[in-house]
Amino acid sequence: MSGGLDSCVASACARDEGHDLYFLHVSYGQLTREREARAFREIADYYGVKGRLVTTADHLRAVGGSALTDPKIAVPENDLDPSIIPVTYVPFRNANLLSIAVSWAEVLGAQYIYIGVVEEDSSGYPDCRESFFSAFEKTVSEGTRPETDIRIKTPLIRMNKKEIVLKGLELAVPLEKTWSCYRNQKRACGSCDSCLLRLRGFRAAGVTDPIIYVNGSRGNGLRLTIDD
Repeated sequence: MSGGLDSCVASACARDEGHDLYFLHVSYGQLTREREARAFREIADYYGVKGRLVTTADHLRAVGGSALTDPKIAVPENDLDPSIIPVTYVPFRNANLLSIAVSWAEVLGAQYIYIGVVEEDSSGYPDCRESFFSAFEKTVSEGTRPETDIRIKTPLIRMNKKEIVLKGLELAVPLEKTWSCYRNQKRACGSCDSCLLRLRGFRAAGVTDPIIYVNGSRGNGLRLTIDD
């Protein structure tokens, strides 16, 4: 549970499918870590989640190589080029996060790990591909106790942002508590690739984004500069 739109909707899917919720939040040195942690707490409180693990993966910041962890690398603005992997990609991040989740899941005796990744309408991150999660699930099977049977669930992976927003509304997700911006912690910038994808999803769904952006308006008050 990063505190973002996708992880929140994925959690609601798990709850809707009848599972008890346990929330993992990992700070890895990202620029908006304090704001994401706040979103995590508020969403966990909303769902009454008592089982929470908050930890760090600071080695990802030490490794660098991403605009999310290295302040010397600028976060791109108004750029959603699907033909390249953007500098906001954190090298092999999801493998690191899933490894922590698997360790905790095995201790808990949990059967499923839900992760809110999206392949079709993502920023082109290689560790958001469905093939990656299929391969990682095999690794989990090889690297855990014989009696452990943990499955990785990616309920949003084939959705686009419009469908995710609509799914969130269907499941009464607290969209106003989620945070997607890569750059800012007070008001969302509206120009990083995560904000652009979020705004495009809300606009396509015909719904007003409930969070406030830098110009003081709600999401539908922003003029997007990307091609649909």
